[in-house]
Amino acid sequence: MPAPKKPRRTAERILEVTLDLFNAFGEPNVSTTLISAELKISPGNLYYHYPAKDELVNALFGRYEAELNQLLAAADNVRNVEDAWLFFHMLYELIWKHRFLYRDLNDLLFKNRKLETHFQALLAAKEQAMRHVLSGLHLGGALKMDLREAAPTANAMVVVVSYWLSYEYVRDPRHALEPERAGAALMRGAFHALSLLLPYLEPASKDHLFKLAGNYQQS
Repeated sequence: MPAPKKPRRTAERILEVTLDLFNAFGEPNVSTTLISAELKISPGNLYYHYPAKDELVNALFGRYEAELNQLLAAADNVRNVEDAWLFFHMLYELIWKHRFLYRDLNDLLFKNRKLETHFQALLAAKEQAMRHVLSGLHLGGALKMDLREAAPTANAMVVVVSYWLSYEYVRDPRHALEPERAGAALMRGAFHALSLLLPYLEPASKDHLFKLAGNYQQS
């Protein structure tokens, strides 16, 4: 008989449930009272672990920041369109996992000084990663681009990545952020970012990108 699983630490459970609630309803619409009720613990127990709602937001953001920085480092390994497609799909999966941050981004930045400063650093890290993607595609022979075009293209890719969820939400406010919509949304997001490279891709690489995005094109 397998050994019984150890109960998850309360602090960990609190973050998991809070992330689910924030993603489902938006951070401004979720109170600590709702979180404690969902967890079936007392407000005092929640307060013991996270004395303020901002601390919950910061803890979740810290997790996202660590995962994102680890993923962005993989941009150095991109050499072809397939690599790039996988990289962007993983990037959008991570954003989707923490979609409350982007769903309520302006409000969160206004209220939370830590997020304001850290998001600026993340924007710079994303732009650097986009440059690495462009450089890797160039080295792999998939892309030809004037060096002067690299910086504005990388910046445009960051804009698309950062505001992709807002676009998805505007397209279908009632359903866009539902879990069952994730697959199609992730594919659209990856294609939106990589489509900025279409004027620069070699013909075979361009054809391969359209093939990879075939489901999106058909929809």
